[in-house]
Amino acid sequence: MTYRTDRIEQLLGEGVRCKVYPGAVWAVGDSVGVRAQGTTGVLDPAEPDVKTRLDTVYDAASLTKILAVWSSIGTLWEGGVLDLDAPLGTFWNEVTGHPLGAATVRQLLTHTAGLPLRAQLKNLYGTDPKAIRAGVLHEALNRPPGQAVEYTDRAALILGYLAEHLSGQSLDQLASERAWKPLGMDSTRFGPLPAEIASRCAPTELDQDTDTHLKGVAHDFSARLLGGVCGIAGAFTVLDDLAVFLRYMLEPATAAVEAGFGAEWTSYSLTVQTGDLEPARGLFWHPAPGTTDEQDVWVHYGFTGTGMWISPTADRWAVLLTNKLYYTRDRQPLAAIRDTFRNLSFR
Repeated sequence: MTYRTDRIEQLLGEGVRCKVYPGAVWAVGDSVGVRAQGTTGVLDPAEPDVKTRLDTVYDAASLTKILAVWSSIGTLWEGGVLDLDAPLGTFWNEVTGHPLGAATVRQLLTHTAGLPLRAQLKNLYGTDPKAIRAGVLHEALNRPPGQAVEYTDRAALILGYLAEHLSGQSLDQLASERAWKPLGMDSTRFGPLPAEIASRCAPTELDQDTDTHLKGVAHDFSARLLGGVCGIAGAFTVLDDLAVFLRYMLEPATAAVEAGFGAEWTSYSLTVQTGDLEPARGLFWHPAPGTTDEQDVWVHYGFTGTGMWISPTADRWAVLLTNKLYYTRDRQPLAAIRDTFRNLSFR
């Protein structure tokens, strides 16, 4: 497969000129490896001579849900530790007798667990991590499980807590031990980042308290509140690491190393699990808007401006990393660029 890299470069360069983001890195590939990649723009508009590089570090934001939570839950499921359809209250004493105990892991992964949609943890539960955990796990549901698809960050936070409970490890240790280290994802880690790594991190939103753009510290307030490590967000990564991760998802059997999750978890996750409910969802992945069943493209986005796509049918993946949050929270300009980038990558 050949790619019109000139059209991709033109598209992403226009995003820099229009101040959708200061810079971007991208790659497209397959189960063999990277087929095309590139960079555009600058690391930080305050330092216009420092260009974006292939090893620029990005705040992954909600890609954390895939890199850490989805992969960790997959290792527990493939290891026979976890039944996706058992009510949580039947094996997790912390939620037994509470409304959440009636929901299942599958429902959390498909956003059909009926969770409250509110996710402003500090406003609801204060700043003590123990009080936040108790509040999230014990609060009443928004509706009975299984009735509707309603996206909420709480699902990932709860699954992160569950993964820690079942493994006896913190989420950062679990993800690193069972996914990132085996795959050689040496630059993927939870923040805050040490200074030498933060120096090549793309800055995100302006922090009103310090009047500086966040750099090497998670943009997501809930992640910062919980010390940088949680299921919602908090991981930082680079292009090469995501390429390795997605390539492994396509062909885990041919990889030189083996992570804790493999082909069975991947293929199961990239199928519609929500029946007739809309919007359709897999397990933490969802079909890319506007794609057909024949294209079979699945996507996950991050609020800071990150995104990754994968298609087992086409044996293809794509990554686009930006720090669009440096300029604005408006989603639409980047949404249009993402859609065009995907079309160019999966045509």
